[in-house]
Amino acid sequence: MIKLKSDSIGTFVFIFGLFFILLPQLLNAQVSADASRLLRAARIQVLNQPENAQDFTLQMLNGERVSLSSYRGKVVFLNFWATWCPPCRQEMPSMEVLYQRYKEHGLEMLAVNLRENPNEVRQFIQENGYTFPVLLDLDGRVGARYGVRGIPTTLIIDRQGRIIGRLVGSIYWDTSQVFEAFEALLNNTF
Repeated sequence: MIKLKSDSIGTFVFIFGLFFILLPQLLNAQVSADASRLLRAARIQVLNQPENAQDFTLQMLNGERVSLSSYRGKVVFLNFWATWCPPCRQEMPSMEVLYQRYKEHGLEMLAVNLRENPNEVRQFIQENGYTFPVLLDLDGRVGARYGVRGIPTTLIIDRQGRIIGRLVGSIYWDTSQVFEAFEALLNNTF
């Protein structure tokens, strides 16, 4: 049996505690590099310095009002679009696939329609069978606050409410590269 002095025990407890405090941060730093690499491989611009996402409140198609801040703790796929936009229409089926695949794993998809009649938007969504939440930015203020100059524009927001990725233009969101990137984001912090 080894006898330890009381200050040796205190030092051991301190080092042991420090190890368990720093270990998750060290692991997350590696995951950040992996997630960053995977996002880039999927053609998503990764921000060098994540930016805090500005909170907003908009009405959904069902009439309910929601705030971005209510999704903190989830990875948010924030997409700005319009029904008249061919690239927007092209990417939406693959957005639905991504949403269905990861909605139970912490992904929230918010499709923010810019400046269109709610009845036309509702009809478009119903005709195409999309199930992800659709928000209405009737006056375009939220899009303007986020610097949306072309659509579609997609922002990826991490669980801490920081914008970590941005894509202007459309891609297919149902590819293995995109799935790998989102799995890295959903399984860890960025």
